[in-house]
Amino acid sequence: MFIHSMFLLIKKDLALLEEELLQAVVSPVDRITEIGTHLVKSGGKRLRPALFLLAARSGKDFDAKKMMPLAVALELIHMASLVHDDVLDHADTRRGAVTANAMWGNQQAILSGDYFFARAFLLIVENGFGERVSRRIAQLIMDLSSGEIIQNKELYRASRDVEEYYERIAKKTANFLAICCELGAIATNLGAEAERGLHAYGKYVGMAFQITDDLLDLTSNEKKIGKPAGNDIHEGIVTLPVIRALEVSSEREELLSIVTNPSMTREDVERALAIVRASDGIEYARAKVREFLIEAKEALPAVLPDKVRDTFCKAADYIAKRES
Repeated sequence: MFIHSMFLLIKKDLALLEEELLQAVVSPVDRITEIGTHLVKSGGKRLRPALFLLAARSGKDFDAKKMMPLAVALELIHMASLVHDDVLDHADTRRGAVTANAMWGNQQAILSGDYFFARAFLLIVENGFGERVSRRIAQLIMDLSSGEIIQNKELYRASRDVEEYYERIAKKTANFLAICCELGAIATNLGAEAERGLHAYGKYVGMAFQITDDLLDLTSNEKKIGKPAGNDIHEGIVTLPVIRALEVSSEREELLSIVTNPSMTREDVERALAIVRASDGIEYARAKVREFLIEAKEALPAVLPDKVRDTFCKAADYIAKRES
């Protein structure tokens, strides 16, 4: 398991997180409690609160109980964003579990997601984390929303602008991890240098994490990733390996005609996968993952205790090797 192997240093903190998450989704409205409990028990890596708690452990006065409401808030935000994503994507399953929209319909799923966003902010305010933390969380939610809008605008366009792709995945994934790491430093008063270094680490790890996700969509199978290979292509989402193939493949015109066609068939998707796999697109993207992870490790601030630094490095190594 990801948590057990990568985050032994905060194993007890993460166990407490699970308990607190179940408490946080309890509402006077039974249906909200039902949906929230289903979402929490559906699992997840808890990567975002884990990075926050790990960063916070670098503080001399770290208190898991005091930090837990912010860790819970971060996971609630992630959970709420996934609920909204599932509605937008018409998804029936996530992590092998039935989605909220499939069980309770789009309206109740969206409203429950809104509730959990609000619950997250309430936890932050009630526990006195201050205006600066609230501002960073607000920026995070703005980035998540704008990232989705950018992606939606680009569907079936097959843009070959790598910087545009990087901006999209930063807003959708990397900025969230960056802010989680940064908040660990802010909440425990580690200082400006530590805040900058941990933010950079989270940003680079997040970029690598999303590119790896995009690679898995092209190289893995439905049993491992819970959706057919090439699902991004089918949905009109052009990722880094495809961008590279559109630049260098001798069959790039055929690939372009497929990925810009909203009516593509499963056979079209298989053909697109074959073209991308025959190019150097996959290895090109893997090389970028390695570059981002090297930058992530180099960004770690000197103030971190050795055990914390080692765990951050192990988390980066995991991303390079993950298969699902």
